[in-house]
Amino acid sequence: MSVVIEDVVTMTSEVPLRSIRRDERDLLAPPHAGKLPMKLWRDHPPLTVVHFPQQYQARPFAPPRGVYENDQIRIEWQTMDNRQPFYHRNCDVDEISYQIDGERTLMTELGTIEHRPGEFSRIPRGVAHDNYGRTESHLLFYIPAPVTETGSAVRTSAAVLPPFPGWQPGQLNEAVTQCMGSLGHDIAVFPIDEHALLDRVNDEHDRMSVFAVGPGSNPLFATDRFRLGTETFTTERDDVRRYTRTLDADEIQYQISGVRTLVTQRGIVELGPGDFVRIPLGIAHTSVGQEDGAYLSLLSHLALPQVAENSRTAQPCTPEHLDALAGESSSR
Repeated sequence: MSVVIEDVVTMTSEVPLRSIRRDERDLLAPPHAGKLPMKLWRDHPPLTVVHFPQQYQARPFAPPRGVYENDQIRIEWQTMDNRQPFYHRNCDVDEISYQIDGERTLMTELGTIEHRPGEFSRIPRGVAHDNYGRTESHLLFYIPAPVTETGSAVRTSAAVLPPFPGWQPGQLNEAVTQCMGSLGHDIAVFPIDEHALLDRVNDEHDRMSVFAVGPGSNPLFATDRFRLGTETFTTERDDVRRYTRTLDADEIQYQISGVRTLVTQRGIVELGPGDFVRIPLGIAHTSVGQEDGAYLSLLSHLALPQVAENSRTAQPCTPEHLDALAGESSSR
């Protein structure tokens, strides 16, 4: 018998509700045939992976591409080598970004941030902002305000004018939107004085914080229905593999660096940089690191369906898979 530990958790708990010793082969096996009708695991689809390249690839400017979305959260992937053509002000959400690759200048009424790969920032609801990207890619998370920052900042936005070399104030518009800034939900669009907008930082006491990928379990942002942070993994061997079963939240994982094998009750799949995967609530899962790395983890109290096209699909976990993983290390 291959013994593992299953930690049963909730999104808001810092310790498991309970930890259960399991036979790993039973945990991942199909159910016994029953005499009464019941919905078996094979009625559920396996996990699907969405992939976007992390490195910039030249393309015309286009709106961000949706990856996962429900009525309260939207995750988007974006790439830029230009200015965003307007300033944006959200009515209902805080807008969090994660810098994947390249350089991006984030310009706001609360100061300017020069984003580097591996960094996060949060634009509070009602703050106008624009972006200037140079061969870069980043993720966007639209979350109902207010979002609490739970991480330790590495620096803050600053009053910088001009915000980047060669900047000249342009004839730009400001767009005020609701419904997480989705297309077709603009409330007002009107011309602005860009210099005056950016100069407001000198009348503001608030600044925006910048966060970075940290070691271990690294919580960064939270509401009562949402968590966002990062997790690192290594190839160090654990005596007993640990599985996690989250009772009250879907989990979206985005692979930042390294390669790992995700083992779940909905299949097994190898994840590399640029991969997204959604683990529905109640599904036991663990990771086996093939090299040191990190991934982003988002927990949503509401189901968070995938809206992007599949790149590939998890395969059924067989005894042969477990034998191959038996000598490798695991982490959450």
